[in-house]
Amino acid sequence: MSARRNLFVVLSLLVLLHVYIGIRLMPALGLGWTGMLGGTVFLILSTVLVPVGLLSSSLRRRRWSEQLAWIGLLAMGLFSSLLVSTFVRELVLLVAAVAGAGGPALDYYSALAVPLVALGVTFVGFVNARRVARVKRVDVPIEGLPEALHGYSIAQISDIHVGPTIKRPYLNAIVNRVNALEADAIAVTGDLVDGSVQRLALHTQPLARLSAPDGAFFVTGNHEYYSGAEEWIAELRRLGLTVLLNQHVVRRRGEAALMIAGVADYTAHHFNPAHRSDPQLAAAGAPDDLAVKILLAHQPRSAPAAAEAGFDLQLSGHTHGGQFFPWNLFVPLQQPFVAGLHRVRRLWVYTSRGTGYWGPPKRFGAPSEITLVRLVPA
Repeated sequence: MSARRNLFVVLSLLVLLHVYIGIRLMPALGLGWTGMLGGTVFLILSTVLVPVGLLSSSLRRRRWSEQLAWIGLLAMGLFSSLLVSTFVRELVLLVAAVAGAGGPALDYYSALAVPLVALGVTFVGFVNARRVARVKRVDVPIEGLPEALHGYSIAQISDIHVGPTIKRPYLNAIVNRVNALEADAIAVTGDLVDGSVQRLALHTQPLARLSAPDGAFFVTGNHEYYSGAEEWIAELRRLGLTVLLNQHVVRRRGEAALMIAGVADYTAHHFNPAHRSDPQLAAAGAPDDLAVKILLAHQPRSAPAAAEAGFDLQLSGHTHGGQFFPWNLFVPLQQPFVAGLHRVRRLWVYTSRGTGYWGPPKRFGAPSEITLVRLVPA
């Protein structure tokens, strides 16, 4: 009953927002009868298609389900920019009215600018989202780093979201670029998929080609738990990745030892109590001669517990860097960091902007990345 009520609230809000956009823009544009009809049809279609985009990962496989998912997700991205642009126009008109500079011309041209800006942002965002993520190189200074570990590198990919619009060719290109970096280790820091193993196993197959001397590691993100985490853990192990569920491995370079640990997603216990995220448990039983302790944790908010457990570096994702404006402004309400390298006491935390995208194929102001993290002496 609660889910049905929530759905009703979301759909009602969606209808009201589309009506608001229509009322605020169409009269100002002086469209005439045919223009008003066309605008109304467009807004009705958008109202119908946005929920299709929201539910795209659970659409049943039918003849046109993939194309419908694409259309719904593109409509979702366009609606977001249309709504934000309409709000920005309201602010412009308010400031102009206060300054005594308003008038019919501003009303018309500002209304015309809204759909043009929304279309432009959606197009640029689509191009940014669909290109193969660029490599971002990050040096992390570690105090007392043994010479044998100078330049030790980890290639990090995160938040790919294989699902409705991200398929095998997209992931294949990412794997090619990661392998070309010839990193010492590879870290996949969660939110790999949006859908079941049955639906997506063919599309995640390229992960079997990930290759690094010290191995390829995976930790769960929240979306794995929406998609059947136990089945995905088994599938990723079958593909040759080492899944770290509050566990660690030790790798050596000569006399120097380095630990790579991983925790389940910060919210995993809500889905499986046995997967409760625990950096202390992940480090338990480690040898005393470790020079560097690295933690893979999907969400940046694992950092205080990681610092408490004595880790030197945490690699995270989850935020997508906000993916596109203005949603980057809301990330700090839930996470301590949006993107980049930060410090929590003596712990370094690197938050990736993500290698794919979630929902609309759209990135604006938050480029995707494959991160090459190198350890360097402080």
